[in-house]
Order: sequence, then structure tokens, then C-alpha cells
Amino acid sequence: MQSVDVAIVGGGMVGLALACGLEGSGLRVAVLEQQAPEALDPQAPPALRVSAINGASEKLLTRLGVWPTILQRASCYHGMEVWDSDSFGRIAFDDNSFGFSHLGYIIENAVIHQALWQQAQQCNDVTLLAPAQMQQVAWGENEAFLTLKDGNMLTARLVVGADGANSWLRQQADIPLTFWDYRHHALVATIRSAEPHGAVARQVFHGDGILAFLPLNDPHLCSIVWSLPPLEAERLQQADEAAFNQALSVAFDMRLGLCQLESERQVFPLTGRYARQFAAHRLALLGDAAHTIHPLAGQGVNLGFMDAAELMHELRRLHAGGKDIGQHLYLRRYERSRKHSAALMLAGMQSFRELFAGQHPAKKLLRDVGLKLADTLPGVKPQLIRQAMGLNDLPDWLR
Repeated sequence: MQSVDVAIVGGGMVGLALACGLEGSGLRVAVLEQQAPEALDPQAPPALRVSAINGASEKLLTRLGVWPTILQRASCYHGMEVWDSDSFGRIAFDDNSFGFSHLGYIIENAVIHQALWQQAQQCNDVTLLAPAQMQQVAWGENEAFLTLKDGNMLTARLVVGADGANSWLRQQADIPLTFWDYRHHALVATIRSAEPHGAVARQVFHGDGILAFLPLNDPHLCSIVWSLPPLEAERLQQADEAAFNQALSVAFDMRLGLCQLESERQVFPLTGRYARQFAAHRLALLGDAAHTIHPLAGQGVNLGFMDAAELMHELRRLHAGGKDIGQHLYLRRYERSRKHSAALMLAGMQSFRELFAGQHPAKKLLRDVGLKLADTLPGVKPQLIRQAMGLNDLPDWLR
């Protein structure tokens, strides 16, 4: 039986960030992951799953020592533009106006995952167990007992659930979950546009859909996330290429000219989730295991990285002070901080999504006026930029 201080169940981006962040703290860490990531082909076209990494996550990944590696396949963006189709509502940002060198990066999830995995492999205090599948967990007074499907056993003073939206650990701990169907599916693909994107991230609200174009390194390539009612998403996924290209170009108001599909199309259901507890006796939840949000602001993985930043700092502090890192009493500080941040983000996204849903004339006028005022009133844009860059949600130690 192996004994560790922290067992992280789930070796995705957020779980690995926590593991790397605990290196040198004196805590022994094990990461249990079902499958090790495959080696990346540097010549392969961009993967479909990408994330918009904001300034806060960039600071964390820099501290963890993985940013130079990630940067080799990262696409920087310098502007953002949001508008309501067929109306005057529009807001635009650029980095220069606010004294920033950039607003963020569009990065393939696999690139971030691979960099963190390689970093964790080099950590003396971290053991990567893959493939490892959970069979059973028992919560003891002083430690938790983990049984794997291959018969191996593990004890840990703290178990961290970083095992995704359908978290097995969260279910085993009987932590209630508030969830709601966004009544949208996300269609993702890579698109080639006739006109260059100019390193600007763009998003348009049209009818019942939300369409985001995220700029990649190639000046004519974008990753799209098209949030649509389920039947419409399925129809567009099955449509022939010419029909899809036409529908996409029209929905995007021909902003970048004619658009051509460059990849397969994948569709994912969108569900909002919020765990009633982010911590319990010998357990902490982070990332998608604790919360999932609508991708319209691209904040999902950034929220998860800030969970990891907060928890690694808290565990280091507790361990240095000789405290029991698995006591719920001590984990409450992490829980309060991250529940608050997640609740604010979820509420904000839900309000935004409700406001931009449908074509009711009064609602349309309200959102158009709102966008126009946000674009022109002094003092509003700097706050929105700071929020988008995650600078309002930065743990003190990362500032």
C-alpha cells in the first residue's frame, strides 16, 4: 500500500497544475489518471478543443514553469469584439488602449495538458499513476483509503477531486449538485476565412445562437464555438460542407468574408453545474468537478486554474503551519473563496445568456443599449477588461 499526503484523482489540466504547484512544499503527491496523454505531432493541424487562456492563468502557468513550452503553440490575441446581429449593439476592446501587450491566448487543450504532464514527470514530490481507475474510496478519521481497479491501494491525508464534470469522487462523497441544462449544444470546428482575423477574438449573438471565432496563429484560421439549440446544432453538424459554410458566413455577418470548414465538426451538450460543497472531510473539489459554465465568455478552464492556485497556496500554508491538510475546518477558507468566485461567474454568465437569448424587441433594445453604453461610458471598459483577463480573481500570492 502506497501512502501519500495528497492524492489527486484526475490528471487533466487543472489536476496537474495543482500537482506541479505543490512541488517543493514537502507534501508527497500522487496523480491518478485513466490515460497518459499521447505525444503531440508538431506538424498536426490545430486540435478542435481549445481554451482562451487569460492573464491570470498565464501568471499561474508561468509560475509553474510550463509557459515557455506552451507558448510555442499558442495564438496571441490583441482585440475583442462582441456584437448583436442585425442591430447597433456592439463593443470592442484592444490591448493598446489599456496599456496591455495582449489580452490573452488561444491554446489547444492538448498542448497545455502535455506541458503540465511533462513538468509533473520531472517533479520529485509527484508520482504519476496512469493508467489508474478508481474502484473504491473510504473516508477514515486521519486518512482516506483508495482502492484501484487493478487491486492497488493508496492512503492519503487529502483526496482532491479533479475528475471532471461527472466527478466519481463527488458522487462517492454524496455532495449534492445544482445543475441546469443551458438548452444549447456547442459545435466546434476549425475554419479558414477569406479575410485575415487580425488577432481579434470575435463573438456575435444571433437569434438563438452565439458564435465565437477564436484566432489561431495562421492569420486565416480560427477555432469556432457555435452555441445553438440541440436540434439546430445537430442539423448543422450533419449538413453538407457547402451548406454549412454558407450558414456560418451568414451567421457571422460576413465579418471575415466567406468561411470554409477545415476540420471535422464535433458537438457537445452544455450544462451548468455547481457543487453545494467544494470541500468535505479529507476531500477538496476543483475545476469541472466543482463547477461548469457556459463557454460564451471562455472562462471555464481559467476558473479551474484559479481553484488550483488557491488550493495549492492554502495547502502549502497549512502544511508549513503543522496543520492537518485534510480537515474540513481548515479547507473551509479555500471553499469560501472559490465558491464565491464560481457563483459570481455562473450568475454573470446566466444573466448574460438570458439577456441575449431570443429576439424579443424589448430585450433586443435593452441589450443593444447596454452594449452601446458599455462601449462608450468612461470607466466601464477597463473593468470589463480586468474581468476578462481574470485580474479581479487573482489570488494574492499571484499578484
